[in-house]
Amino acid sequence: MSRTIIVSNRLPTKAQRTEEGLHFTPSEGGLATGLGSIYRADGNVWVGWPGVEIDDPAEQQFVTEELRHDSMAPVFLTQDEIRDYYEGFSNEVLWPTFHYFSQHAVYEQAYWESYVTVNRKFCQAVLALAGPDDTIWVHDYQLLLLPQMLRQERPEASIGFFLHIPFPSHELIRVLPWRRELLEGMLGADLLGFHTYGYMRHFLSSAAQLLGYPNQNGLIEVGQRSVLVDAFPMGIDYDKYAQVAESEEAREAELLYRDALNDSRVILSIDRLDYTKGIAERLRAYELMLQRYPEWRGRVTLLMLVVPSRDQVEKYRALKVEIDELVGRINADYRTISWTPIQYFYRSFPLEHLSGLYRLAEVALVTPMRDGMNLVAKEFVASKGELPGVLILSERAGAARELSDALIINPTDTLQLAEAMHEALVMPEEEQLLRMSNMQALVSTYNVYHWVRLFMDRLAYIKIKQQTLATDTLGAADLEQMRADFDQAPRRLLFLDYDGTLVPFTKNPQHARPDEELRLLLMALSNDPRNRVVIISGRDRDTLFRWLGDLPLDFITEHGVWLRAAGEGHDWAMLQPMSSSWKTEIRPIMELLVSRTAGSFIEEKEYSLVWHYRRADTDLGDVRARELVSHLNFMASNTDLQVLEGNKVVEIKNAGVHKGTAAARWLATYPADFILALGDDRTDEDTFQAMPEEAYTVKVGETGRSFARFHIKSHQDVRRILRRLL
Repeated sequence: MSRTIIVSNRLPTKAQRTEEGLHFTPSEGGLATGLGSIYRADGNVWVGWPGVEIDDPAEQQFVTEELRHDSMAPVFLTQDEIRDYYEGFSNEVLWPTFHYFSQHAVYEQAYWESYVTVNRKFCQAVLALAGPDDTIWVHDYQLLLLPQMLRQERPEASIGFFLHIPFPSHELIRVLPWRRELLEGMLGADLLGFHTYGYMRHFLSSAAQLLGYPNQNGLIEVGQRSVLVDAFPMGIDYDKYAQVAESEEAREAELLYRDALNDSRVILSIDRLDYTKGIAERLRAYELMLQRYPEWRGRVTLLMLVVPSRDQVEKYRALKVEIDELVGRINADYRTISWTPIQYFYRSFPLEHLSGLYRLAEVALVTPMRDGMNLVAKEFVASKGELPGVLILSERAGAARELSDALIINPTDTLQLAEAMHEALVMPEEEQLLRMSNMQALVSTYNVYHWVRLFMDRLAYIKIKQQTLATDTLGAADLEQMRADFDQAPRRLLFLDYDGTLVPFTKNPQHARPDEELRLLLMALSNDPRNRVVIISGRDRDTLFRWLGDLPLDFITEHGVWLRAAGEGHDWAMLQPMSSSWKTEIRPIMELLVSRTAGSFIEEKEYSLVWHYRRADTDLGDVRARELVSHLNFMASNTDLQVLEGNKVVEIKNAGVHKGTAAARWLATYPADFILALGDDRTDEDTFQAMPEEAYTVKVGETGRSFARFHIKSHQDVRRILRRLL
């Protein structure tokens, strides 16, 4: 039976060393909760670091056996690896860069080398457990290289990857010295998941700009694989938080804190110590609210919980000092005998006490400078039950894309945040309840279990899609069967693309004239009355007719715009009426690109514009093509225009007309007993899709990913096949 292997930096169980020896405690968190139903299922396993250095072989064996009983497998890290891979590369390079604090990033080669080593160590641990049919789900920024490492060892494996932190703009990613390796590492997965569409869009942009991989509807073609990139907003275990909030322990904690705070209204802030959380900015905004609205002095308390994190690191130590000083100064300036403006705790609280604080608080401040999702916001919503409350949420948290009934603020706008606190405190209870119920409906529906199901369903979908688009090499036996079917068929229809299929690509498209061998081959095929040979190309009709118009061929040109059956002379028909008035707006964009890209040029057809960059510098041409496609897609939105990418060309034309629609007309007009379609690029996929199931469809080129049944390597193989049919 196939099984699921979950891989993350840390296991859901943490080993701790005490005087009595090693003990195991469960890790709290949404990931462990959500994936609990998966990794504890029969045969499944979770691979990760147990949280402490263990170098003694006997202890390693003990930990391995203990964890195996709970469906876990440890990866043991040395102290140097913990320092350089985890504290170094993961948290001194990737964490600040991905959270838009690249000024804090430290580019140490030793960190990178350790990161590669540890990812490879995780890879070996997974390979020791994974069978050929197993599904592997990799998590988070500590293991960005792992999907590609696994792919190299298990090319057919089903691999998913989810990033739990933001993915930044490609302008930040390109600063990293190891940007290509990191992106290619992620693209080893079949499915890449992000919290929001924005993070997904940034990744697609980075893959296009830095690796030259285009995408279509979130699909990236990587070699012979399609990689799906999608957004999966992570939820929480809603029922768990709702039930804990109603527990006796939570209610007792609520009463305890209420008695201590007297009648003061409570604004709650819960965060881990980190410069991405906006804690200092929050304190300044609270102080500003007390200045602007003195009526709240003595009547409201900011209850601030900061959970210790990496405070041995200088940046975090400095942040802790800044927070301590701000809290001390604000309290000193505004405190009275009976009222302290800020109740500040630098420690973690048990879940029941947190739940009591969620119930107690009238306002929750969740205002990070940048956050992947932020589950505290959702925990607050789930814990309120039928109680009123207001959530103030940073627009830079992933949760803001879902919780639109919160008060959404810019965390760097101190005045806006101060005003939002005042607005929350004076908001009518009826409005609070309405907003809260709307958010509760969303958080309860899109919970962590929904997130897991959705991700696994999409992973299964992309694997099926990959198999659907897989093609077989056209071998000798297939060619013999093709020849036999061809000989027996009284009516035959052959669709032949031109550039890259019948002739090789050239730097200058006008140099791709048909040679004498090709002309004789086409003449021999078209002179047989049982054959109907169709040249189906993106080229303009004048050029093709000038080169091949003297032969008894059918023509479908400009991707289906112009049609002409053999024997009709110069009488061309249009597939449907079209306009070219849009060219005046689009041409200047392409002309500007030509001026910036030496070797590129524009080809103008009657109803399309084509930017060629085969003669341009390869890397520059690919980058410019990504820019052009992005710009043209933006301009073509909500219009009847379509952007096509071919082999070193970008074309924009009227939508709804393509090779497939034209080929379908030929199939309906000229019924055939044998059908062959050959093509080399993305535009020919429309032709392949229009063909009946029994047709011989053949993709020409290196990649085997296609709607075609078969693939071959080059135009020379095409000619070999056509000669075999004579």
